[in-house]
Amino acid sequence: MDVKNAFLHGDLNEEVYMQPPPGVNAPPSYVCRLRRALYGLKQAPRAWFERFVSVIRAAGFSPSDHDSALFIQLSSRGLLRLLALLRRR
Repeated sequence: MDVKNAFLHGDLNEEVYMQPPPGVNAPPSYVCRLRRALYGLKQAPRAWFERFVSVIRAAGFSPSDHDSALFIQLSSRGLLRLLALLRRR
């Protein structure tokens, strides 16, 4: 599955500010405080992965001891492996 807007679902743990984007009517000295990660932000991949891990763990997956991107769920139906990869363009 390739999700193009996945980074928008990462919550930021620190305060990040940016200049208002073009088209936003704001005085020149104003800045915007981000509450969510944006694509291109240095914190975005980490914020997204932290959110992803919390959702996957809540679904019953356990992180692998050997690979931080590998999650395993063992049930009566078998073994399910989930590998989270971020692709750079």
